[in-house]
Formats: sequence, C-alpha cells, structure tokens
Amino acid sequence: MRTTIKIDDRLLAEAKAQAARSGRTLNEVVEDALREVLARGDRSVREAPAELPEFAGSRLQPGVDLDDNSMLLDLMERTDA
Repeated sequence: MRTTIKIDDRLLAEAKAQAARSGRTLNEVVEDALREVLARGDRSVREAPAELPEFAGSRLQPGVDLDDNSMLLDLMERTDA
C-alpha cells in the first residue's frame, strides 16, 4: 500500500543512511522500525517516575557551589569525620 507521511528531516536522513549501510531500501528500514515499535506494544508505555528518597537535614549551605566538585568533596569529608 502507498501512503504519505511527514518525517523529520534529520530522522529521514538517518533512516536513509541506515538503509544504505545495510543494503536495504528505505521502505524496508521504515517497515522494520514500525514492526519493532508495534511488537513492543504496551511495554513502551512509560512507567510512573521512580520515587526518590528524602533525607532529613538542612538545606544547601550558604556559599556552596554545586558546580565545584573539589569544594563539595572537601565539605563531605569534613561532615563525615
């Protein structure tokens, strides 16, 4: 059956490259990808986000820079001792 669909330009380029690398047609690559998604069925439904544990304690200390790994390690070593 022939149909028309809209595909993102970059995705189409990747699919064409995959087809060329594997020696298959673009149509075969798209059909295989669609079969894989459909075969997954409900397994592809996203699960509820995991609950993260909460710990008691104070909030971020004043002057702490979360982007400064060295300072964070120093602070952790001081509080663990």
